[in-house]
Formats: sequence, C-alpha cells, structure tokens
Amino acid sequence: MAYAPPGWPQAVRPPGVEDWEKTAAAFLLDCCPADYRAYPVLRRHPVVLARFASAFVGAQVSVHTDGLGSLRTGLEDHVPPEVVQAAVEAWEEQSARLLRVRREVALVEEALRGRVFVRRLA
Repeated sequence: MAYAPPGWPQAVRPPGVEDWEKTAAAFLLDCCPADYRAYPVLRRHPVVLARFASAFVGAQVSVHTDGLGSLRTGLEDHVPPEVVQAAVEAWEEQSARLLRVRREVALVEEALRGRVFVRRLA
C-alpha cells in the first residue's frame, strides 16, 4: 500500500501510485519560476526538476530569513507603525509557507531518488 509521510504535498499522489511522478512534476514546476517550464530536461527528468525546485525554494527561504529586519527598517520612515506591523505579519506568513514548501519539495525529491516511506506503528 502506498504511503505518503507527514508533510507530503496534497497535490502529489503518494509515491508508488500510478502516475505519482506526473503529479510530482506538476507540483515541482508550480514551485519554480514559470520559465523553468521551457527547459525540456526539467520536464523529462523529475529528479533534475526536484533539484532545481529545492535550490529555488531554499533561496526564497534564505531571502525571507535575512530580509525581515531590513523590511522593518526600510518601511518605518515611510508608513505608519501599524502598516509596518501588517507587512511584518505578511512576511512571516509567507516565511512559514515557504518552510512548508521546502519540506514538501524535499520529501518529493527523496521519493524521486528512490526512498520508500514506511508508516510507523504507534
């Protein structure tokens, strides 16, 4: 029976299920810039696409981690404090989303490389 571990993306069928790699590739392409779709190597080789997606999403996570402080200082002289706070909250929400996506991409990449996930018995 196919098993998808916790954190597996909802849009991707569990590894081992028919056409799961097609759903994985579609998910990975959605995690990348649109122009990545133009590269045949990425469309033909999901494991290569997964590597690209991992690097891209990882870079976004880094930018969000490093950018929060500069967001505050870059806005404080231009908008009221409540707007700065709302911007910070939006930034933090996106940071949390990117962390989830990074985990999802990592799990899909592991599966594409052959890892078999097994349900743990409680």
